[in-house]
Order: sequence, then structure tokens, then C-alpha cells
Amino acid sequence: MLTTSKHRTGSLVAFGAAVGILACAVQAGTASAAEGLVRFDRQVIDWHGCQNGSDDRVGALVDAAGGRCGDVAVPLDYGRPGGRTIRLAVSRIPAADPVRRRGALFTNGGGPGGSGIGQPVAFADNTGIRARYDVIGIDPRFTWRSTPLRCDWRSDTFIRGAGPDRRSFERSVELARVQAAGCDRGDQRNLFPHATTRNTARDMDLVRAVLGEPRISYESGSYGAYLGAVYLQMFPDRVDRFVLDSSPDPTVLGPNPFVHNGPTATAALEHFAAWAADHDATYGLGATADDVLTTVDRIARVSGRYPLRVGGFRVDAHTVPYIMLIQVAEDGDEFHAPAADVVRTLRDAADGAAVTPSPAFAELLTGLFTGSGPAADRVGLPILCGDREVSREPGTYLRDIRAHRADDPLFGPLAHNITPCAFWPTRPAEPTTTIHSDVPVLVVGNAGDPDHAALRPVGDAPGVGRVPHGHPTGRVPTPGVPEPQRVRGRRGAPVPARRCATGDRHHLPRVVPAAPFGPGRCTTPSPTRSRW
Repeated sequence: MLTTSKHRTGSLVAFGAAVGILACAVQAGTASAAEGLVRFDRQVIDWHGCQNGSDDRVGALVDAAGGRCGDVAVPLDYGRPGGRTIRLAVSRIPAADPVRRRGALFTNGGGPGGSGIGQPVAFADNTGIRARYDVIGIDPRFTWRSTPLRCDWRSDTFIRGAGPDRRSFERSVELARVQAAGCDRGDQRNLFPHATTRNTARDMDLVRAVLGEPRISYESGSYGAYLGAVYLQMFPDRVDRFVLDSSPDPTVLGPNPFVHNGPTATAALEHFAAWAADHDATYGLGATADDVLTTVDRIARVSGRYPLRVGGFRVDAHTVPYIMLIQVAEDGDEFHAPAADVVRTLRDAADGAAVTPSPAFAELLTGLFTGSGPAADRVGLPILCGDREVSREPGTYLRDIRAHRADDPLFGPLAHNITPCAFWPTRPAEPTTTIHSDVPVLVVGNAGDPDHAALRPVGDAPGVGRVPHGHPTGRVPTPGVPEPQRVRGRRGAPVPARRCATGDRHHLPRVVPAAPFGPGRCTTPSPTRSRW
């Protein structure tokens, strides 16, 4: 039930006007739509504990950090605000120093499909952020606690390589078809058109209004950086300070999210190979980086002839590229060491040895082949399919794979492979957002990340946030790497950011997202003035 706030500070009249334009309604219809949307920002959130049962670890962490949770009602269809509503789960850790409080810092769990409820916990130890901001987490619409959609799959992910030939590609086509059908259950087909990044941004803005905030700050990485850019595009006048980390390419993000990431993944693999060569005495993968890459190539070639037996699992040319993508998504000894163990296990399996995966590798394989894991990809697929139109002709993908296989034999057939969106039961309900504008934000990324033309440099932001490899840039900035010097919003003077030593997080810290997308730099992603 929607209740009325005594301290309403925002309204969604602009929302209503935009809906009127979108629906080509007459003036009276526009006014009616505006009234329908305004009622939503009068809600009062009933804040309560976050833990749902004894096995809810995330909720327990939010509670322990001083957070509270609640629900916010939003329209299913912003063009028909008087129709069906859905509920969003929201968490908040309030600012520790009300006198110095600047506003609300929104976060996102990446993916799409990552849970947002627990994201504020990542800021709990950051005294600078915690003093001045209410930190807000949201499970985006149709994910986790927010009216979730469900796909009946026997895998955590749709991401697969195409394999070595046409026959293996046809198996990919069949899997994509089966996974699309596994999502088309009950009345979910009627919800799919409303599962989009643009609607997630609209939901964020409605939560902003309910909280009584004239503007919001934002920090997220990976897909969450793209969501932030879309919000900037749609609601530029409601932006305070935004930090976008490791942004995917906004011109292609959608059903084929890795289409430009093959070369980046290959560069990350080469970086890992150099590390493994330096640790050859421990892992035996090769004395030089080229030797290690030869080992990986042999694993891929053998898996293309017959599946590798890894414990009780059969790892083939469809799954080896995905496994390797996961291994090279992060940087540093704490990530490279287990990755080297995975490659060693696959090498031994390719040699015909009986192997037992490590517990972490077994967990990855169990999710990959049974669907028992957290499944952010499964949760987020409807958003990818709803954001951008995609070819529905399998031959298009096969030609693309063949065009890239020679230059990128391991990751090319994965980056260009068909996905369930080619068989999705609905089409995108509105055009994809074009990112372009003059709202200053800070975009950070890693050395080796590809640059995106849509993310234009900010002329007066001096610190380019680059750190060595990994995705996103890591929870703690790397010593010796130039740190961002200031974070600017549309209003207020530039804010100095302290350089960070190991363990020090006095600028906006990292929140690890759910999937390994690429890239970024200091830029100005965002907006024209159109809200819709």
C-alpha cells in the first residue's frame, strides 16, 4: 500500500510529462500520467532488519553494519503508472555524521543480475564515505528480492564458446534455444518488455524521490558503470558525484556483451602467462610466457576433440573458453595462483591423467553444469535481451565467429557466439540509450582496458584512474599508480581525493560486480536532457 510522506521533497512531474510524450497522449492524458507517477514518491519506507532467515548471510552482514532494509513500489510500466506495480528491495546504511551529511550514495551489484542489497557493506569501513553519505543498495527489478524472474536452466550462465566447427556451433544454437525456452515460463513473457536498464534507471530515480533526495551520488563497476551512464543520460539534473569503474562499451552492451572483449581477454591471458612463467617451479606450466600460452592452446585443442574428464565433469570446447575467461578476469597473486592451479588441472586432464578439481574449481564446474550457483547471468539475461535488438539468424553468428577465429582462437568463438536472446520471446520495447553529454564524472579502468569513443575525456580532470589489469580495478588501489585527483559533479567544487596506500580507501572504494566485462578512462559519459 502506498502511504503519504509528511516531508515530500521531490516529484515526478517530469516523469509524467515524458510518459505523455512517449505515449503520444493529448495534454489531458499527460496530466493524468503525471498524477499517476507522483503518487509513488509519496511512499514511506517501512525500514526493518535485512536478514531473511538464519542462512541469509548477506542480510546478516547488512544488519551488522548498521543497515536496514525496506520495499519500494514502482510501476511495472512507466508508460502506464496506474497499472500493475512491482516491489524493489532497498537497503540503507545511514550516514554516521548527520551534521556533515552530503546526501545518498547509490550502488549497484553489476552483472546485470548482481544483487545490490549487500553492496553498502563494502563501504562500512570507509570512514570518509560513511560519515557523509547514506549508502543505498537496491536489488534491481526482476532480480533476487525484487519480484525476481526465473529461468529454468541446468547451468549458471549462458556464456559458452562455439567450439571448433559447424557441428559444435549447432550445439550452441540448440543450447541457446533451450535456455530461452527455460526463461519463458508462466506469465514472465508479459514482464520481459519491462526488464531493461532504462527502467532500472527510472527505478533508481523513483527511489531517490522516495528518499527525498534532490540529487544522488553513485559508484559501481562493470555493468553497474553502464547503468550509471544511462542514469546520467536520462536524469542529468539529479546527479551529484558519480564514479564509474571498468565500464563496458555502451555502444554494444546487450545480448552479446563480450563482442569487443576478445582481444582484451587475450591480453589478460598473456599477462597471466607471464606470471605463471615466473612461477614455473611451482606450477610447471612453462618456463616462458609463450610456453604457458602453448599449454593453454593445447588444452583448447584437445577439448575440441573430446571432453576432458575433471572429477565427475566433462569439460569441452564450449566450456574451456568460459573457464579461462573467469581465470584471467582478476589480477594479483591471490587470483593468479588459483588460476594456475586450474590450468594445471586442465593440462593434466588433457594428458589423460585422472584429476580432482580444487574445491573452488569444483564449485565453478558444479554451477556451470548443474545451475546450482548464484546464477547472476541467469537472473540478468532478460535485461540484456530487453536492452538491445539482436540478430535472430544463427548464420550471422557463425559468419562472425569464422571471421574472428584466426586472430582470436580461444576467446573469439565465445565473444561472438549466439545467445538465448536470438530466440527471446519478446522484442525490446524502446530504443537503446545513446550515451553523450557534458555532465562531468570520473571513469576509472585498468591498464589494457579498451577505450570507448562514447566515453569522452573530461578536460579538467587530471587523474586517469588506471591500475594494472583485473576487473574491476580492485578493492584497494595499487601503490605507485596515479590515483584520481578529484571527483566532480554538476554542482559543487571539485573534491580532492587522497592518494591511497595499501589498505587505505579514502576515495570511493571498489565493489566487485558479477561478471567480467572490460574497460574505462577519465571521461564524461552521459546525457542529453531527454528523460526518456
